[in-house]
Amino acid sequence: MKNSIKPELSQKEVMRLDLNDLRAEHLSKFPGMTGWFEPKLLLKLLLNVIVSQMFGQYADRRLVHAALDKQSPTESRDGTDVTKETKRDDGDVWIDYIADLGDGFDATYAMAHLLAQPSLNVEGHHESLPRAGALIMGGDEVYPTASRDSYNNRLRKPYSMAWPDTFEKDGPPVFALPGNHDWYDGLVVFLAIFCRTKASKIGNWRTRQRRSYFSARVAENWWVWGIDIALVRDMDQPQADYFVDAATNMPSGANIVLCSAEPGWYVAESEGDSFRTLDYAASIAKNAKRNLRIPLIISGDSHHYARYEGQDGQFITSGGGGAFLHGTHGLKDKIAAPWLKRASQTLELRHVYPSKDLSRKLLDGDLQFFQKNKEFAYALGTIYWFFASSITFAPIWEMFLAVPLLLGVGLWSYSRYQEETFSRETLAYAGTQAIAHSIVIWSFAAIALWLSSWSPWAIPWFIWLGLIALPIVPIGARVAGLIFGLYLKLTCKYADRNHNDAYSAMKLDGYRSFLRLRIRGDAITVFPIGLDRVPRRTEWRLNEDRGPNSPSIFEPAGGMNPQLIEPPIVITAGAGLSSADVETKHDVVTKQ
Repeated sequence: MKNSIKPELSQKEVMRLDLNDLRAEHLSKFPGMTGWFEPKLLLKLLLNVIVSQMFGQYADRRLVHAALDKQSPTESRDGTDVTKETKRDDGDVWIDYIADLGDGFDATYAMAHLLAQPSLNVEGHHESLPRAGALIMGGDEVYPTASRDSYNNRLRKPYSMAWPDTFEKDGPPVFALPGNHDWYDGLVVFLAIFCRTKASKIGNWRTRQRRSYFSARVAENWWVWGIDIALVRDMDQPQADYFVDAATNMPSGANIVLCSAEPGWYVAESEGDSFRTLDYAASIAKNAKRNLRIPLIISGDSHHYARYEGQDGQFITSGGGGAFLHGTHGLKDKIAAPWLKRASQTLELRHVYPSKDLSRKLLDGDLQFFQKNKEFAYALGTIYWFFASSITFAPIWEMFLAVPLLLGVGLWSYSRYQEETFSRETLAYAGTQAIAHSIVIWSFAAIALWLSSWSPWAIPWFIWLGLIALPIVPIGARVAGLIFGLYLKLTCKYADRNHNDAYSAMKLDGYRSFLRLRIRGDAITVFPIGLDRVPRRTEWRLNEDRGPNSPSIFEPAGGMNPQLIEPPIVITAGAGLSSADVETKHDVVTKQ
């Protein structure tokens, strides 16, 4: 049957193929990295944001779903206690955490491939790490927006190819948190896939939760809490009641790994909404008066690895599951965080991936803005043509002055929206870019006026001007792309702004990461695993020797080289560790 299927199939036809019928030639049909600067997508995302801000609080599906789910987290049901599935014969429990995954195929499949292997050899650790008994997806399971096709093509298909369904009744459990991109359809598809009474399949993983948040017992004295902050970055009352119920029924001294869709500690000093909600979740555990401990807090949303250390434990961002890379050079070395409503403690940055120096160096890629974002660049070129043509038809001072004014207002509005604040610096940067674009437009207009003065043909002047103006679009697109890319590079590198746009424009899919956690008694060890380079689309080959030890449909032709981002972090419940402790513990762990 394989030989009868032609590789020249449409994307829809490829997506409908049985896994056993897929060939390497079909991989070209799988989605690439999202083009965040595509004009159509920008308009669609803008509409999603407007609608969510206007109606989000009035159509909160968390409330509806909670009303339909009558069971509490402590009632006996399969979804809350997965210790039978996670506990290995040696007593250890292994959990994987991955976030920000369903974007381009290459990075998403590469990470799913690593998760699916029966054991994983990583550079920097001499013993192989066994496959985890449970998987936590930490938010933004699809990009750019939530739809059934997006979930199927960007999440379920790659994960099913990495670890096909073995048709066993109980595959390893998977729990998921929704991020803002999952919420853009009102959480409709997310709830349909992850929050069902009957388990849904993600490859060989099985869903187990009933709501968009969860409290799951994963080891004898360990729970994972996943909170849903939605688009409004808060905790609704049924969700608060859910975790109060969970906390008051936990045994005294139980340990909690707290997961959120955003690293609230990044905005702790300004007490941002996501931090207040995270702190509120922690206060629920504290107010249960059962000596519940939260030694580890994990989040995605920012597409890099960063570990902060505080008095109460470790705060780790790990959003490297597949989406474009975010830089690390803008992260603060120290953050004052009023955790649990007490006097501020200081969170200290211990490690980042990629390094801050490399993060800055990668910004040189923004100089290739035109090559990576041609549609947006041509839209800018069209704006050049419009303004230059307007000046040539009415060469008066008002038209010359209108160009930087209109561009300045547009760029300032864009910058203010991105930075979510007004400042003189925002106005200055927008004005500088507007002047740079205006100089190019004035130059185009001046050249057109000069050429029009010696028309060699007896044709109407407006037709002649139109012919002269035609090259403005392709030439202007390249110039405008260079100016815009240079603006993103300089402001991100030196002015601590435009971090999201500067990196999304480059579509970087390298420096991926996920966390493999080992629970042993009252200690949890974090193995942060990184992948510098993701195999390209043409570097995957059909796995002819599939079996229990090699389950994936496609294997990298040249292999992959996963590595420990930093030495394993051993956290004893109830106590944070210093960097020296991490190094010492690492020596112990690697000798076991």
